Amino acid sequence: MSAIPAVQRMVAIFWPSFLTAGIATILFTTAFDPAEIFADYDISRLGSYTITFFLLWIFGAATSAATCYYLKPCEAVNKARSEKNTISDKE
Repeated sequence: MSAIPAVQRMVAIFWPSFLTAGIATILFTTAFDPAEIFADYDISRLGSYTITFFLLWIFGAATSAATCYYLKPCEAVNKARSEKNTISDKE
């Protein structure tokens, strides 16, 4: 099991992605009007800003999670794989 608690790992993913999404939303909505992007849908201006923010937050969380995954040392990954193979061999 990892020495870092699950809550701390979640915060390490969602907090930076939240901050990045906030900044990216400001920059994106300065250059583009989300109300025009979502013009084909019956969405208010505030709704279009909200959708933009959450899409950017999801994208940021995915990239943060990938970064956290690839930060694992190779020994930890190989150990987890060998334990998984050992368990499946016993079954």
